[in-house]
Amino acid sequence: MTRLFLVRLAPVVMLVVAAAAWFNDVQQGGPWVARNLLPPLVLVGLCALTLHRGNGTWTGSGWRLPLGTLGFAIPALGLSIYLHYAYSVNLNGLFSDASNPEGLFRFLPAYTLVAGAIGFAIGWIVGKNV
Repeated sequence: MTRLFLVRLAPVVMLVVAAAAWFNDVQQGGPWVARNLLPPLVLVGLCALTLHRGNGTWTGSGWRLPLGTLGFAIPALGLSIYLHYAYSVNLNGLFSDASNPEGLFRFLPAYTLVAGAIGFAIGWIVGKNV
């Protein structure tokens, strides 16, 4: 069981480590890097909880928790990655005229955690009816 747990959690951890390195690169080691790692770390915790409850499998305890975790991951990690990408390439001049474009990273974790919580709730409800 422990081996299955670690094997199935490893891709999630690798994705989060890669995202963390990229966030640090995009923000150039700014003051908000650690704060922006909170949503990906919450995702790792949710994945670990899902695998623990499922005895090393994603769906071992039903569909509520896996769909809730996926519902959290899509908006939380997706939005965070997308906004870091938009900042890194100055997508459509989005940040060129801003007085403090790095301010995006100050509140981004709060927005992505709220979006992730809404996604988790939707996934949990859908998983209840599966």
